[in-house]
Amino acid sequence: MKKIYYLKTCDTCKRILKQIKNLDQFELQEIKTNPITEKQLEEMYALTNSYETLFNKRAQLYKELGLKDKNLTEADYKKYLLEHYTFLARPVIIFNDQIFVGNSAKTIEAMLQKVNN
Repeated sequence: MKKIYYLKTCDTCKRILKQIKNLDQFELQEIKTNPITEKQLEEMYALTNSYETLFNKRAQLYKELGLKDKNLTEADYKKYLLEHYTFLARPVIIFNDQIFVGNSAKTIEAMLQKVNN
């Protein structure tokens, strides 16, 4: 599977997508207009074994809801990921059986080495 979950209004996502040489080989899913399903989230979980890994703790809503002050469980992370697109760390890039979550320099470098070769 070659799939990218991203947000079209996110400049970081746009910059990362431009760096992928064979972008046309990927299925792109814009998560605001086409939210992730529970099945898709479970597919991501199967590759990470952690809903927390998929969770964006820098989201404004995370702070607004006071979630940083709560002791969230994996079930909580899953619930919030399914409730609102902003909680998914972006982008999420699935390349064959590997998943790359978020936009840290280390993650993007590792992803580009895999997908651009």
